[in-house]
Amino acid sequence: MKESKHREISVAEFFEKNKHILGYSNPAKAIITVVKEAVDNALDACEEAGILPDIFVRISKVDDHFRVVVEDNGPGIEKEQIPKVFGKLLYGSRFHEIRQSRGQQGIGISAAVLYAQLTTGKPSVIISKTADEEKAKKMVIYINTKKNEPEIVEEEEEDWYMPSGTKIELEIAGNYVRERKQSVLEYLRETSVINPHAKITFVEPDGTIHEFDRVTDEIPPAPKSIKPHPHGIELGTLMNMLKVTKASTLKRFLKEEFVRVGDKIAEDVLRRAEFSGNEKPQEMGRDEAMRLLNAFRNTDFLPPPTDCLSPIGEKMISRSLMAQYSPEFVYAVTRKPRVYFGHPFLVEVGIAYGGEIKTEKVMLLRYANKIPLLYQQGGCALTRAVESVNWKAYGLMQNKGELPSGPAVILVHVASTNIPYTSESKEAVAAIPEIIDETRLALQEAGRKLKEYIERRSRQQKKKKKEEMISKVLPLIAQKVCEVLEKDPIEIDKIVARIMGYLHIERDVAEQNGVKEVVLKISNFTKSKKEIKVFEMCSGEVKADGAKITSSGYTTISWIVALKPEEEVELRYTLKGRILNRKPLVEGVERDILSGGETMTLSLE
Repeated sequence: MKESKHREISVAEFFEKNKHILGYSNPAKAIITVVKEAVDNALDACEEAGILPDIFVRISKVDDHFRVVVEDNGPGIEKEQIPKVFGKLLYGSRFHEIRQSRGQQGIGISAAVLYAQLTTGKPSVIISKTADEEKAKKMVIYINTKKNEPEIVEEEEEDWYMPSGTKIELEIAGNYVRERKQSVLEYLRETSVINPHAKITFVEPDGTIHEFDRVTDEIPPAPKSIKPHPHGIELGTLMNMLKVTKASTLKRFLKEEFVRVGDKIAEDVLRRAEFSGNEKPQEMGRDEAMRLLNAFRNTDFLPPPTDCLSPIGEKMISRSLMAQYSPEFVYAVTRKPRVYFGHPFLVEVGIAYGGEIKTEKVMLLRYANKIPLLYQQGGCALTRAVESVNWKAYGLMQNKGELPSGPAVILVHVASTNIPYTSESKEAVAAIPEIIDETRLALQEAGRKLKEYIERRSRQQKKKKKEEMISKVLPLIAQKVCEVLEKDPIEIDKIVARIMGYLHIERDVAEQNGVKEVVLKISNFTKSKKEIKVFEMCSGEVKADGAKITSSGYTTISWIVALKPEEEVELRYTLKGRILNRKPLVEGVERDILSGGETMTLSLE
């Protein structure tokens, strides 16, 4: 009898021959993937431990390959877990949990170790230290691909300056690139945008140092694990759950193994499936499971709880975009969570426009569970959603079916307990209708705000040109009129403010015997009522009726003033000393409609 050629292979052997599946399809992409897997692990570890991430990445040239070092200040890893985490594929802590997470399958970092040994023949070096240890553990690891097991080449303790954390060092074959979208530098820049609480330091092969500082000290709340939702379950999964459950009855199985199932809902499901609820789950077969699944589909359940998700938030997205791109306008929106196939998800969008953004084509930043998606932009549902919006209606140029053009950055983030990636390398999001719809709605909301800003800026620019023209022509006319009538020259600022419809403030100072009599005249030439705060900063002795006076190194006088259209008020004070601010300071009015004063965004009180 002919001997069979079939034999079992390990998962490590499979990926050894199919490394392109995990993102190692070309030398340039390989370096990015290695850095990405290590940084994602570091961020997850820090967040779960409630630590503000401080991550160091260095890439250096060694002979004909590259050494990649990634170091974090996380909680560290227990000694017995280090070989399994870094040297065994499909070993992870989050695969069976239903919650938002960067890593899920336990492949990422161990696949990087495997790629290193395949391309350079060198093991990976891991140093880790927990907070209760004096010395760090150092392990040098290979992966036995036949067994999918780690092989520890060297193990020792060493002094390490970090209180706790993990450091991995790999030597890989690759090609380091910089001046393009798909690069380590761009990956880290985009990672810093979506993780505003993280500080990332990057040293390039030529020694150039890039620092991406954190813009907040707020650590995002860690997402909580939830049980499966009945609307997201499939027949095979349900059959397996019935076999392994510890519940003694079917009713208890429904209540204990699923989220959003209480007594009333459980009885409703049992009635629809024609079960009593006393059946033993372990004895149920395919037909019974199918009846139960059909009952799930015909029952209305509450959506899954959303504390399993960890959004960035509108404020943090805006701050990150402002810090990284210095735009003149920024707006962000976080949509309410929704569900697809029983999986909770939410969409966040941010738009930054103008300022130091000089791109002709809009820069699109795609994220899934806070991970930048650098590749397969054209095949991603998030890109499709952006292209489907009519951006011409919001002030940007756009050819049909393409990304819009203009000096803008569009950020799209989808967070979910189960991101529907198009492949194992996690580079694009699949076209799930619910996700595309939510993304489009978020983009349209942000687009409306962008349109309002662009239109307001256009009106302001026209108004400014008109003001400049009036300011040039009016003094000449006034001068000629005064000469003809033999009158003293007149102050035209107030006249210009009236013509332009501004809020005007002017200061008159009369001094006698060292005492200054100061009068602030405020005129409302706008078409709406204005309630403002007016401030003066002085040194010396001050008297002012109806004002609040505070001292802290200098004296601040403040008034609260309400003016109807065409109303004028006067504020008076006396001073033995000097006025410190060049013009009166005003809070509560837009800078573009204030004449004669300076606007403030923060109160001096």
